[in-house]
This record gives sequence, structure tokens and C-alpha cells, in this order.
Amino acid sequence: MHKKHTVICLINFLIAALIGLVLRYSFIDNIGVNYRFLTHAHSHVAMLGWVYLMLFTLITHYFIPNKKSIFKTLFWITEFAVIGMLLSFPFQGYAVISITFSTLHILCSYYFVYLVWKHYKTPSLVSGYLLKTALVFMVLSTAGVWCLGPAVSMLGQASAFYQIAIQFFLHFQFNGWFLIAVIAIFFHVLQLKYSKQFRLFFVLLVTSIVLTLALPIYWFTPQIALYWINGLGVFIQLLTVIMFLKLIKPHQLFLLKNNTKLTIYMYVFAIFCLVLKIGTQLLSLIPELSEVAYQNKNLVVGFIHLLMLGVITGFLFGFIFQNKWVNFNTWLNFGVSMFILGFVFTEFLLILQGGMFYFNKELLPNYHLFLLLSSVFLVIGIGSIIINILKTKIKTAELI
Repeated sequence: MHKKHTVICLINFLIAALIGLVLRYSFIDNIGVNYRFLTHAHSHVAMLGWVYLMLFTLITHYFIPNKKSIFKTLFWITEFAVIGMLLSFPFQGYAVISITFSTLHILCSYYFVYLVWKHYKTPSLVSGYLLKTALVFMVLSTAGVWCLGPAVSMLGQASAFYQIAIQFFLHFQFNGWFLIAVIAIFFHVLQLKYSKQFRLFFVLLVTSIVLTLALPIYWFTPQIALYWINGLGVFIQLLTVIMFLKLIKPHQLFLLKNNTKLTIYMYVFAIFCLVLKIGTQLLSLIPELSEVAYQNKNLVVGFIHLLMLGVITGFLFGFIFQNKWVNFNTWLNFGVSMFILGFVFTEFLLILQGGMFYFNKELLPNYHLFLLLSSVFLVIGIGSIIINILKTKIKTAELI
């Protein structure tokens, strides 16, 4: 079941990447589709069709020992909601049909939280604390979604209330639910034991996530207190990643002995991107940067991709490889190499152009063409991994 679900999640990822290609091409020639509407489809399928459903699959695999048929049913209902968003957002943006499917997805996520809380089993306090915290942040993030309707009706989409509601949702989805969930699974894989070090790490992690919400609020309500709260959050975040590295250091030998080289490379890639993410957030301590960063779309997209494609997807690929839901061969190595090349090239171009815009420089020659070509590597990489899994011999028991 988990391998079949993984293929569905990766197909969602491939569709999101293909939509991303169309969005890149729209800067070169007219595509005849509303760019903003297509962006909604891209982001929703990537977040909810790839990351959310892959975490759904991995959490049930690792933490639900007595597999309940309700999880399988819930997976397909959630996938139905993703398909509904995919087919409606490009044509109407946020409207009745797309909102209906988005609401269905949220309700499915609430039921998923209830089921996991009721049925999860783990002997580890570490993974238990992190898993439950990730689920709490997931539910908390949706408060931002429920505020969008009142915000539009009372103050309009241009209001600070509306924008903060969106940032509230995105912040706790990315930095709360997604990030803590992959750390929970990673520590579960490492068989990390509860300790004073972990307790400190856990407190620092949760504190930093809450405090760094101050930055996106500061963008729309520029109060100096919010700037300093974010600064404290970023400093605590730096301590958090240092504690994270200290916690996993004694488990290096365990990783080396129990995993293939490719799996280890993916974990190293994800951890490197995590450190890089924290490093870039330190730049928000520079007042000039913190005030204009959200207006620079290249830097914003680059940062989101660093977290989503680098950190989150890096860990998700590592878990897929660790469970041997793939066939370790040249084709898989090719797919992973293409994905990482695409990630590196697009990040380089986005950050370089974002920096040039910040210093009032002109557009790089053939920038959009190079960005499109770089994104093709991502599509080839994801597609190759899907083909590899489909070609992998699946035992009959796994298909039931």
C-alpha cells in the first residue's frame, strides 16, 4: 500500500513541477491562462498533493502498526480533494469549486490528526513528542485559512489582516507541520533516545517557530517590537540547528551501516539545506533586508524552494530510499542527480537575480529562458524516480 501511495504522491509532485514549467514559460511567451490562478494550482498540488500526502504515507507506515482500512480510504478522499483543486484553480482561482475542495482537504486533515492521535504507537518519547507537535501546528495553521473569509468581507484582500492570515497559514505549515514532521520521522529512523539535550532542542525548536512568525507580521504592521521578536526567534533558531547537529552526530555510524550511499547523500543534502535555510534567515536581522525581502519575488521563491525542495523533499526522498521502495540502480542515480542539478541551478538563478534587483541592477540576459531550462531538470529527475519505482518488483503483499 505504501509504495502505491508513494507513486501517487510523486505523480502529484511531477504535476506540480510541470505546472512550474508552464509558469516559467509564461515569462517567455503568452500561455493563455491566468498566471495567478495557475500559481495557486502549483502551490496547492505541491504542498498538499506531494508533501502532505507523503507525510501521511510515512506517518502511517512508521507509527500505525495495525494498519486501519480507514487510513487507505482517507488517503484516496484526500487525493480526490487534491485533484479537485488541480482542475479548478487554473480556471477560477479562489472561487466556489476550488474553495470546496480546499475545505474538503482541511476536513480530511483534521480527521487524519484524530486518527493518528488515537492509533499511533511508538516506544520513543522523542518521536511521540515531535509527531504530536507537528500535528498541532498543522491544525493551528488552518486558523489562518478560516480567517480569510472574514478578512475579505470586512477589509478586503489588500488589508493587513488578509495578508497576515495567509502568512500565518504558510508559516506554521512550512516551519511547523512539515519541518517538525520530517524531523520526527528522521529521529524515529535514528532511534534517538530521550535526553536533556533533546528536551532543550524541543523547547528551542517550538519557541523559534512561534517567535519567527513576527517577521511576516512585521511586513504588514511595521512595529519595531516585532522586528526584535523575530531577531530573538532567529537567534534561538540558530541554537536549535546547532543542537540538532549535536543530537544526530553520535548516530552517524548507525546511518552509514544501515543505509545505501544514495540514502545517506539525500539526508546530508537535506541537512545542508536546513543549515543554509537558517543561515539565510539570519539575513533578516539586517533591517533593510527584513523590510523589503517579501517584495522581492525572486528571493521569496528561492527561499520557499530551499525549504520545500531542499529540506523537506530531501528528507522525504531519503525516507523513500531507506524503505527500499525503489530499485537502487543507475536510473535512480540519474533521477536524483537531475533533481539536485535542477534545484541548484534554479536556486542560483533566483538568488542571483533577486540580489541584482535588490541593488537596482537589470535583468540577467536570457534569465527566464535559463530558469525554464533549469526547471526541466527537476521534471526529468522526478519523472525518473517515478519510473524507477514502477519498474521495481513489488511483492504481492505490498499491493494489498
